[in-house]
Amino acid sequence: MIQKDLKNARILIVDDLQTNIDILTELLAMDGYLNIETTTNPREVLDRTKSFDPDLILLDLMMPYLSGFDVMDLLTVEKQKSLNPTKYLPILVLTADASQDVRLKALAAGAKDFLSKPFDLLEVRLRIKNLLETQYLFQLMTEKQLTLEEKVITFLKISDEWYR
Repeated sequence: MIQKDLKNARILIVDDLQTNIDILTELLAMDGYLNIETTTNPREVLDRTKSFDPDLILLDLMMPYLSGFDVMDLLTVEKQKSLNPTKYLPILVLTADASQDVRLKALAAGAKDFLSKPFDLLEVRLRIKNLLETQYLFQLMTEKQLTLEEKVITFLKISDEWYR
């Protein structure tokens, strides 16, 4: 069941180089992922996030107009204002800069994982799968928590009425 749900996950790819997008899109399609959206313009990420509601973002760091760091900052601010603040939205950073400073800065800015370009395709597949599994399980836990809360509230209302 989880594998089927993962294949329906919504994945947003953000990279200023169409070649990188094409490679990632083909890789995801070969693995059976069905809902992929892409953009080469980082200024579109907020609107795409609102309309597409991705389960995972694959994000380049070095882009014109807005860097991946800028995008992560905007997503953090927007999440508090208008996006679902309880949604777990993992970001996998893909960048040519493999320095420790950049990795740490990306992880501190909200990235959940980091890969250096050129990347190993098997490693990309595994990291995407791992992040999607984590996102799926977080969503499942959130739904179960809401169901449990509703049951507790219903029970308390019934108990309160019984004692009156």
